[in-house]
Amino acid sequence: MSPAYPEFDRGRLRLEPLGRREHDLDLSVIMPLEPAGAVSPTLEQVAGRILQARERGAAVIMMMGAHVIRSGVQRFIIDLMERGLLTCLAFNGAGMIHDYELALIGATTESVARYIQDGRFGMWQETGRLNRIASRAAARGQGLGEAVGRVILEEEFPHRDISLLAAAYRLGIPATVHVHLGCDIIHQHPDCRGADWGEVTYRDFLRFTAALENLPGGVIMNLGSAVMGPEVFLKALSMVRNAARQEGRSIDDFTTLVCDLVELPGDLSREAPKHTPHYYFRPFKTMLVRTVSGSGESFYERASHSQSVPQLWTAITASAG
Repeated sequence: MSPAYPEFDRGRLRLEPLGRREHDLDLSVIMPLEPAGAVSPTLEQVAGRILQARERGAAVIMMMGAHVIRSGVQRFIIDLMERGLLTCLAFNGAGMIHDYELALIGATTESVARYIQDGRFGMWQETGRLNRIASRAAARGQGLGEAVGRVILEEEFPHRDISLLAAAYRLGIPATVHVHLGCDIIHQHPDCRGADWGEVTYRDFLRFTAALENLPGGVIMNLGSAVMGPEVFLKALSMVRNAARQEGRSIDDFTTLVCDLVELPGDLSREAPKHTPHYYFRPFKTMLVRTVSGSGESFYERASHSQSVPQLWTAITASAG
């Protein structure tokens, strides 16, 4: 039976090896694990909240956009995981791809402007293996972040030491990947199975939601994710608050941190008016205002990830000793 509407035939596509791709980033972007020269007052305060959270056994969750991986701050985040100071990581699909490619070949990121002209953008064989990893994970009942981290670690990718997914798998920390079908280059490939991606990324969503059960007294951070971070957090928080309310509990009294480049108003306790662009910046209204209203506190740091993450690590480790 033919479909009611035309569908693109992926059998017409041609994939090429990564060796033919010019990469915009390589291992030279990875920063050494060294203290920052100075730390902002905001990040000093958040560092204190993180240490307090771990002392009481509460969650400390880091959500991130792909540019965090591209900024080269992996060693700082891995060290925090190894110290037991991060209890969950959450990525978007592009972050997973950058982590995977860096671990595999020590390079990542292509010029969209160049490769979109002849349709080679995203059409790389080795990266496409993520489709098969996702399908195998679906069959085995694994999560997406778990499955990719396991492959990187157990197959001993050459640069697995800087992989956040591999470190999380090694340490037994949930690393969840929240994929939007059609948004990532691997969804272009002929062997992409949408049902498998949906299953493994939804399993990760449920794991992320479970991590929020321990958020009271804890900290959740959103680094550079304008859509995935606030939207996934919003839905997951509603789920755990719904269940907690029926059990006579509450999911309140936690701290949120957003690190981004958008210049926000000084008052983080009120939403921006609807007629202003700031209203539509989801990290502001969702993570800094609505979800902590009346029962928590929020912080915003306007800086690049190559500045904010090392500063946060410096403040935490200086206080922790």
